[in-house]
Amino acid sequence: MRLASILLAVAGLAVIAALVVHFGAGPVAHSLLTVGVPGFAVICLIQLAVVLVMGVAWWVLLPATSPWAEIWGRLVRDSASEVLPFSQVGGYVLGARAVAVAGVSGNAAAASTIVDVSLEFFAQLAYTAVALLALLRIAPGSRVAEPVAFGLAVACGLAAGCFVAQRRGFGVLDRFTGALGRGWAERTAAGAAALHAAIADIYSRPPQVWASFALHLACWIASAGEIWLALRFMQVRLGFAAVLVVESLLYAIRSVAFAVPNAVGVQEGAYILLGAGFGLTPETALALSLLKRGRDFAIGLPVLGVFHLVESGRLWRRAGNGTARNEGSLKAKPRSR
Repeated sequence: MRLASILLAVAGLAVIAALVVHFGAGPVAHSLLTVGVPGFAVICLIQLAVVLVMGVAWWVLLPATSPWAEIWGRLVRDSASEVLPFSQVGGYVLGARAVAVAGVSGNAAAASTIVDVSLEFFAQLAYTAVALLALLRIAPGSRVAEPVAFGLAVACGLAAGCFVAQRRGFGVLDRFTGALGRGWAERTAAGAAALHAAIADIYSRPPQVWASFALHLACWIASAGEIWLALRFMQVRLGFAAVLVVESLLYAIRSVAFAVPNAVGVQEGAYILLGAGFGLTPETALALSLLKRGRDFAIGLPVLGVFHLVESGRLWRRAGNGTARNEGSLKAKPRSR
């Protein structure tokens, strides 16, 4: 899997380079430079605010914990997903790890990650539905509307299955692993049962679940507003409804291409194809994609650096405690005659 991820990432970078060369590095660079340092700083600050709210959406599911644990976990999750050569799943794992290190129990961290990711996906479906309505309003005869509606219906079916599996499907896993015998099967069954109980506990509080969903939906819409503003900085006047459609379809494509690390190459190609339907030139579409990647690196690299320092400090402290215990046991051991 690591080799496949690396190969996909390299292929994606090659696609980006080919697109920049084909459409012209000069026009792409000009669009990027039009944003300027102040504009780039504003985009980064808006993204940080969106991530903060997404962290709050995660915290709502675990109100007994400190909100800063989930905000930090969300920063790590997004940074890993957008900067490191991982699939999105790798980001989920590191985000849950960051929350667990911050003091949340392992079961609660894993269960809340599963529910939070699911609610974000459900909110994305609602976001896509809003974008579909906007598309029908601004381009009633669009040929894109029908396949988008079909894809949305299929995704809603998958979402319903995901929800049922989280609420009831773990019982099948419990019975299956229990039937395999003792040892690892029993431990796996116990772990699955504990995880299932933690997920059920979160879903037993509907107001918090709905609040988390609403916050995620607000963040999806705010992210479209961020891109609308970025285009304004590039001197491109594109209506918010059109930006909403482009961004919703972009993230739908990214979700399908989840195995490609950071959607490298996929995002750039999607922006060119989708933007063309709303008057965006390929150079502007490429510059917009690269601007988002620059934003993700500007935020993600410091976050991952701090995360690495925290993890390294924990390992050093653990190693030091282990050495001290060993030395203590040697001193306490009586001499043999």
